Formats: sequence, structure tokens, C-alpha cells
Amino acid sequence: MDKRITEQPSRYDHLERMPVGELIADINRENRGVSDAIDRALPQIERLITAVVEKLRAGGRLFYCGCGTGGRLAILDTIEVQNTYTSPPEMIQAVFPGGVGDLLNTTESKEDDIDGGWRQLQEHGISRQDIVVGFSASGTTPFVLSTLRHCRAEGITTGSMVGNPDAPVSEQSDYPVVVLTGPEFVTGSTRMKGGTAQKMVLDMISTACMIRLGRVEGNRMVNAKVINRKLLDRAVRLFMERNPQYTDRREAEALLRKYGSVKKAEQTINRP
Repeated sequence: MDKRITEQPSRYDHLERMPVGELIADINRENRGVSDAIDRALPQIERLITAVVEKLRAGGRLFYCGCGTGGRLAILDTIEVQNTYTSPPEMIQAVFPGGVGDLLNTTESKEDDIDGGWRQLQEHGISRQDIVVGFSASGTTPFVLSTLRHCRAEGITTGSMVGNPDAPVSEQSDYPVVVLTGPEFVTGSTRMKGGTAQKMVLDMISTACMIRLGRVEGNRMVNAKVINRKLLDRAVRLFMERNPQYTDRREAEALLRKYGSVKKAEQTINRP
């Protein structure tokens, strides 16, 4: 029997006999434990994020490295952070088996490519200014493990998130995070609790970094891109709340359409 917790048998059996109501109730019951598992790992997550912030403040970049669910979630995070905080696209990037362009393909076979991640990082001009964070629920994924090993050999700072103790990926990390969510509802299907934990930690990393870098004021997304009607409406309301001298909604809307975010509009109107 595989000793990895993520591969241990589900606590439930004969799933095919269960009615839908019982299936989803049990899945939900399992998911409740994810937050508790992350809570136990918060000190590790804090150390990782602190290191990432230091790198970004010094002009470095954050690279996520992952396969399967973790890799796809990481790519999603790199996209969303740009829209939410207008961060430069090069600030937070990802390497993925076959390249980010393979996001929609079932490229799990490529996770055995032990040189692919490092090759992609080299194409991005990776240096000691940067930090690379690997995501692997098992903690053994060859693509991630080899990439982190290459980084450490070159003196590049590394971090990771895994779902098993004493994982090889953790051993190649300067800032390892271990979130033990336990056996999956469907045995070995780490797209479930393992993936949920990865999404939650990714949210913590990017959100905390953007806040520490000054891209949130109060609790508002003042740097969010105005790219659709919903975001324009939100931005107009926020802009007029923060700048009560603007009482004409059409004028505020015109400014936001022109400058693309609340913060950029405010920098323009407050310019001496």
C-alpha cells in the first residue's frame, strides 16, 4: 500500500451505490477539513509569502510550477491577479508541462518531463532575483521536483506546497508548505481536497503579496482593471465615494474609461 496520505483509500466505499444527496453531503463533509489543514500550515505559508514579497519588492518575479490541477490553478492565479490588481504580466508567471499554451490539453503524461520546467524558466531568463514555487499534491511529481532541484543548484530561491509529509519536493524547497488534507473522497483524486487546498493557498499568496505591495487601499481594489460593465460600475461608485467632488456620474465614468482604474484616474486628477 502506498504510504502517501494522498493515495490512501477513501473513508467511503461503494460510492456507485450512493444517491446524489449522500454523495454531495459526504464530499462537503470532507471539504470542511481543508480549512483546518491550512490553518495548521499557516506559519509555513507566512514564511513563504514573506519571502515572495521580498523578492517582488526587489524587482524579482514569482514563478509557479505545477502539473495537473495544481498547475492549472496556478495559471489561473497569474491571469486573475493581473485583472484584479493591474500587476505587470511578468511579475507572476507559471511554468506548466508542455507550456502554458497546453492548459486545455490533458498533458498529464508530460509531467514526467524532468527538463521541461527548467527549460521554460531559462527561456524566461530566470535568475537569483526570482523565486520559484512548486505545487504537487503528492510531493513527488517529476516535472516539479526536477525544476526545483535545478533552481536550487543555481542558487535560485524555491518554495513549494505538497499534501504529504517528508515529500521529495519539500526537500528541494527553501520554504516548504505541507497541507495534510488526508485521503480523498475518490481514492487518489487530488483534484478534490488537494486541489481545493491549492486554490486557497494560491489565493493567499497572490492576495497577500498584492496587499503588501500597495495595490489595495483600505479593503478596496483600487487598481482593478476596468474591462467590462460590471467592473466599470464598481469603479465609478468607488471613485465617486473616494472623490466626493465628482458628482456627475458621466464625468467619473469618462475618467475611468480613459485611465483604466480608480488609482490611475486619481493620480491624474491629483497631479500638480
